[in-house]
Amino acid sequence: MIAIQALFFDFDGVLAESADIKADAFDDLYADFDPSVRDFALAHHAANAGISRLEKIRHVHKTQLGIDLTEEEVAEWGLRYNALVEQAVIDAPAVAGAVPFLKAHRGEMAMYVVSGTPQDELRRIVAARGMDGYFDGIYGSPRHKGPIVTDLLAENGFECDRVRFVGDSTTDLDGAMEAGIPFIGRVPPGEESPFPEGTPLIPDLTALDRALAV
Repeated sequence: MIAIQALFFDFDGVLAESADIKADAFDDLYADFDPSVRDFALAHHAANAGISRLEKIRHVHKTQLGIDLTEEEVAEWGLRYNALVEQAVIDAPAVAGAVPFLKAHRGEMAMYVVSGTPQDELRRIVAARGMDGYFDGIYGSPRHKGPIVTDLLAENGFECDRVRFVGDSTTDLDGAMEAGIPFIGRVPPGEESPFPEGTPLIPDLTALDRALAV
């Protein structure tokens, strides 16, 4: 068994059962527009789950409404989205096994959160859930996941084959591949895997210790 030096976790859908909250927020955000716009926004969110909401909002407006939002307008739409999600994510249940795993391994290996959620909001959420003490760092957008992980590898001297990225979206997998590290996908029971055949999969974090032992 390889001694793991560090784990990088996405947040929504990996540590908290909050992925649906984010999808519902996009549905609400575009509720006053033509249904085709709302459908596109939901599909674009689902296909790019780990990307910053601001990038998604900008893309939806430009491609579906023909509107190039200014930085100020993007920020305003981001605040509307935040109002729909932050407290709901704080209140969401933890993914099964998440807290026991973090408690059991704190101090044995470095652990980080690397998410597409805006960094300040992400840190507030993790702190409000009482989870911030488990992590050596909590990182969010606007930076992308690949460069964040790449920098952490270099800064800490981690060996690529002795770390893992645990995520639930193809964006997470892309970030792991960009950083050159192995990936473990979380796919809840009954859901279809979005990952390529052969990707190591777990139903929740009760199975993470076994996945790391392979």
